[in-house]
Amino acid sequence: MLEFILLSLLALFLIVWIWIDFIQFLAEGKEEEKEEETPSSQSDIEVSTTGITKTDGPVAVTGASGYIGSRVVEDLMQQGYEVHACVRDKSNGKKVDHLLNLNGQGLEGSVQLFEADLLDPGSYDQAFSSCAGVIHAGAALGFNRETPQEVYDGCFTQNEHVVESVKKAGTVKRFVFTSSFAAVGHPREEGYVFTEKDWCGDNVEGYRGAWTEENISKNRDIAYAMAKANTEKMIYKAAEEDGSFEAVSINPLHVVGPLMTENHNQFFSWQFFIGQLLKGEDFGYINGKQLRGSTMLWNMVDVRDVARAHRLGTESPNARNGSRYILSATDRSGEMFTWELQAKLKELFPEIENIGGEEMEEGQPKEKTYDSPRSYCSLAIEELGLSTYSIEDTLKGTGDSYRALDLL
Repeated sequence: MLEFILLSLLALFLIVWIWIDFIQFLAEGKEEEKEEETPSSQSDIEVSTTGITKTDGPVAVTGASGYIGSRVVEDLMQQGYEVHACVRDKSNGKKVDHLLNLNGQGLEGSVQLFEADLLDPGSYDQAFSSCAGVIHAGAALGFNRETPQEVYDGCFTQNEHVVESVKKAGTVKRFVFTSSFAAVGHPREEGYVFTEKDWCGDNVEGYRGAWTEENISKNRDIAYAMAKANTEKMIYKAAEEDGSFEAVSINPLHVVGPLMTENHNQFFSWQFFIGQLLKGEDFGYINGKQLRGSTMLWNMVDVRDVARAHRLGTESPNARNGSRYILSATDRSGEMFTWELQAKLKELFPEIENIGGEEMEEGQPKEKTYDSPRSYCSLAIEELGLSTYSIEDTLKGTGDSYRALDLL
């Protein structure tokens, strides 16, 4: 009898011990599960996308009929994207036919036109609907035809409408803005190499009192630079506060390269002045009349490289909200004083008898050129994986396109 009681107690003890161990096991499992389900404080702070692909949805391009915007559309289509091309007037064949013709060139992607106007709030809503990316290459200005205040409003104030349409879409992951080197450059000593860390307004003493908001309505260059820089800061802040998309900027310098249509021969643009040189006019001259100084350090980038950088800005996992990329010369070969550019054009177009440049004396420039701006697209190459055209291919392509369009 005693033996039976002892065996019963032992069995009861084992059952209780196993039960307690099982309960402890369940409790530990629940705690681990809870820890796995609870996001870390770091993930709450660092929310970022990894860029987009063509399977995520269409990409909208504002300013799609322009010199840069058209090449952006073309590049996206080459990579298989569905493109929503935003233009002011779909019926203006001179500005849109070259875009529609891309649909018949066997490219993997496609383009659809949408009418929208930067001055009309909400007009981009339809174009941005369902888009995974937006590339904002549009600006409500031409070349030297607006007042300084109109320049500022067209390049900054009106951009708030575009950001609002991005937010309304609810599908946009990346917003890439065509800024400008004007948002980077500022007074520096000769030979200074500008990088993405530089902002206009730095070294404020070098402006000699000109860098003030009061000058926005008086000075076109100040208005343009402030507008581009303020837009960059505005879109980065808007993206951070919204949390659903990231904003990236592309900052081109002297953009040249092949024109797609006669409309891209925009008055007073860099490509326009290349055309003038090939017509025999010295830099800064039009029909024999001097409109600007003929000496300059040309820091050139191909329009096709600028376009590709915009697309890579939507795709690259290395880009983050607030990333900015200077698009300028690949190396020193793309930096030339006007007389050096003239010599290079003579080398590339030996059949043209007279190519313009700058005033020379005994084989040397009559005036000294200030050695600025020096800058390179190194960060775009490193982070975005950008590959670039040689300066020879760029300049030859520019001249050949002027010939093909019968503009020389």
